[in-house]
Amino acid sequence: MNMSIYDYSFQSIEGKTVSLSDYKGKVMLLVNTASKCGFTPQYEGLEKLYKTYQDQGLVVIGFPCNQFSEQEPGTNSEVQEFCKIRYGVTFPLSAKINVRDENADPIFQYLSEHTTFDGFGKGLKNKAFELMMKQKYGKQFSDSSVKWNFTKFLIGKDGKIAGRFEPTISPESMTTSIEECL
Repeated sequence: MNMSIYDYSFQSIEGKTVSLSDYKGKVMLLVNTASKCGFTPQYEGLEKLYKTYQDQGLVVIGFPCNQFSEQEPGTNSEVQEFCKIRYGVTFPLSAKINVRDENADPIFQYLSEHTTFDGFGKGLKNKAFELMMKQKYGKQFSDSSVKWNFTKFLIGKDGKIAGRFEPTISPESMTTSIEECL
C-alpha cells in the first residue's frame, strides 16, 4: 500500500495523539529540533515563519530529538518550557523522538525515504560542517537519513514533499519555497 504523510501520527509534547491528517490542505514544515545545538536559534526563525504564514495555512511542527550529540537532554516538559520562554514558540511540538536509524519515528522514516540528501551547501562554514558529518557517518553520509538537528521538510497542501532543507539553510531563506506552496 502506498502510504502518504497523512497516514502518520505523533505524540504531542503534552501527551496527546495527533494525526497529520488533521493538517490536510495545509502546508506543513516538519523539523527535528534540539535545545542545545548551534542551530537552536533557528527556533526564532521557525516561529516567525509560523506567525507570518499561519493564517494562510502554514503549520510548523517541531520534533525534539536527542540523537545528535545529546543536544536535547531534557524531559518533554523541560523542552516545552525552554521553547516557550527562550524563543516564544507557539507552534506544535511532539514528544521527544528519534529521527534516524532503526528506532526512527515512522514520520521521519517516511520523510527520509522520500527525499534525497544533497549536502550542506556552499560556503566555508557549511563545508567544515559537512567534513565533520562525513567523519561521523562515513559511508552513510550520502544516504537520505537525517544528519543533524533542524533538518526541515516542507509538505505541500497535497501532502507531497515539496522540499528538504538541511540545518545549514535558515528558516528565513525558505520564504519563497513556503510561499510557492501556499
